[in-house]
This record gives sequence, C-alpha cells and structure tokens, in this order.
Amino acid sequence: MELENLELSHFRNYEEASLTFQPGVNVFLGQNAQGKTNLLEAIYALALARSHRSKIDKDLIQWGENQARVSGSIKNRFGKTPLSLSWSNKGKQARVNHLDQSRLSTYIGQLNVILFAPEDLDLVKGPPATRRRFIDIEFGQMNKTYLQLSSQYKQVLKDRNAYLKAWSFGKKQDQVFLAVLTDQLIDLAAKLMLLKKKFLKELEETSKIIHKDVADQKEELALHYKTSVPMAELNDVEAVKKALEEAFQKHGDREKKQGTTLIGPHRDDFMIEVNGTDVSTFGSQGQQRTAALALKLGEIDLMYQETGEYPVLLLDDVLSELDASRQTHLLLTIENKVQTFITAPSLSEVARSLIKEPKVFLVKNGTIQVEE
Repeated sequence: MELENLELSHFRNYEEASLTFQPGVNVFLGQNAQGKTNLLEAIYALALARSHRSKIDKDLIQWGENQARVSGSIKNRFGKTPLSLSWSNKGKQARVNHLDQSRLSTYIGQLNVILFAPEDLDLVKGPPATRRRFIDIEFGQMNKTYLQLSSQYKQVLKDRNAYLKAWSFGKKQDQVFLAVLTDQLIDLAAKLMLLKKKFLKELEETSKIIHKDVADQKEELALHYKTSVPMAELNDVEAVKKALEEAFQKHGDREKKQGTTLIGPHRDDFMIEVNGTDVSTFGSQGQQRTAALALKLGEIDLMYQETGEYPVLLLDDVLSELDASRQTHLLLTIENKVQTFITAPSLSEVARSLIKEPKVFLVKNGTIQVEE
C-alpha cells in the first residue's frame, strides 16, 4: 500500500499544498515549528479521520478559515482509490472514491498507517491508557469487526456509566434497565476481549523476532494480557461472558456507589516482559526503547498478515531519539518493504548511508520545496 499524493487546503499552517510521493522513503526536512509534523498529521488524519495530536477537530483548520480539507490517492493490490476528509462547523465529512461515507467505520481501513513518534517510547513505561489506545487504533485499522464492536461498546459503556452516576447521587433507578445495559455490555466486552487476546498473541509473535535481533539474541520479549477476568484460560465467547457476569455480580454494589463501570476492556492493559521481567517497571531505558521499537516494527508484519497489505509508516522526529544501532535496525527493517515518511531537522550520517535515494522535501514556514 502506498500514498501517491497529498492535497491540503487550509490545514494547520498550510493555505494550499500539493505533494507527490515516491513508493520508498520520503523525508520532510526543516527546523522546528515550520510544518513538518503537520504533514504527517495530515496523512494520519487521512487514514484514521482524526488527529494524533488533538482531540478538537477545529484545531486542524487554519486560523481565520471556516473549513479544512485533506485528500490523496492510495494505491494497493486492488488499484487506486481517492480519499478525502474535510472539517467545518458542520462537522466532519469523509469520502471514498468521491462518495460520502455516512459512517467513519466504513472509511477507516482504506489507508493503513503506523505512526512512530518520540512519545511512543512511552508505550512501555506509560500508563495503561496509552497501551489501550495503541491496541484500539492499530487493531481497529486491521479489523472492521473490532472497530465496530469497539464503537458499540463505548456507546453502551457511556449509557451505563450515566445510569450508574445518577444512582450514586441517590436518584432512584430501574434495576431491570441496568441489567439490560449490563447484558449488552457483557456481550460486546466478551467479543472484544477475545479479539484483543488474539491480537496481542499475534503481535507478540511478530515483535519478539525483531526484538531478539535488536538485542543480539540475548533477550526474549513476551506480552501478557491483563484484564478483569482470567483470559488465559478462556477461549470462547460464552466462557468469557460467564466470567464477566460473575465479576459484575461481585462488584455491583461498588459500581453503584462509585457511579462507574469497574469491569470490562476499557480497563484492560498488557504487560511487556523481557526475559520474564516486567520491563516497564524494572527494565533499563535501553530495554524499554528496544521493546517499544520492536512492538512498532512488529505491527508492520502483523498488518500485512491481517490485511494482505503493508501499511504506510510515519516516523515523526523519532530517529534523533534512537542510538545508531537502533536507527540502523529500524531503517534496515523497512528497506524495500514499506512506504515511509520521515520528519527530521536533518538526517544523521547513519540515515544518509542507509536510506537509498530518498525523496526530500524542504519545509520552511508552511512552504514546501523538493530538494534537487
């Protein structure tokens, strides 16, 4: 899969921009605050209909304008597909092949991307919410069922939490209606949790090979799914539902007092172990960075397994955060495999020696020039 071109209109600091890319490595060079990351953000938004930097859509619209638009043409084994996404006061509008999409779930997955930024190094040592978001974003691109289940789950969870919150304030509520919401949540949660378990097992398989190479065959990576019921022993929907029902019964009074749902995949996490030790707590910074790099690179092969297409890789100023050895492994892993977009103030000697014939764009004050 590759992105052939990108058109911007009133997106961030770009009034208008039109770029054509090559299948290999494309590099955006420039000093800070010139607009390099805005270009990666535009590609990310074109893929996932959201920014990775802001939850507020209007932040993407150029100051003083009423709407913003990004568009581009993707090429995969089935042919070419034009995509576009626009933001205005009326909301967000997504189009595939120039046809409006009434639901974002039908839009997401047309262009698969993996973003690796300095903050992703916190994937290992950061809070559980960081790892939950990682799973939701990456697996949602690969699997339409996961994306739909996740959306439905979040809506039922929102309704159930609102009901429990009213209960915690002493308002009399209908126990039967709460039971209906709980049953709906359990059904969706069981299916989601089994998909998460499957995803993490597959990610472990692809990542541990890369991790072992980076660590000179001296360390073994393992991922362990942490949730409110013992998923290691559960392998079918009915068994998971039964375990969840028991957990909800056990914590029912606490939920009413606290006014929130205490059980379910919205509270999940996964542990990252290296040689049997929790690397997030006891690993060195080098081990943590190696684990994060392995997980991100492992996603590339996992996406290919799940979708039949390699994703587009976005590297946002991450090379400067990696030492020469990890830079080398990263660049050799992606060589001739995935279309890659890199932002950096400048390219290191390591990168210059390993990247073959990159297409370089010079970015300054919202203007873009192709390096001759």
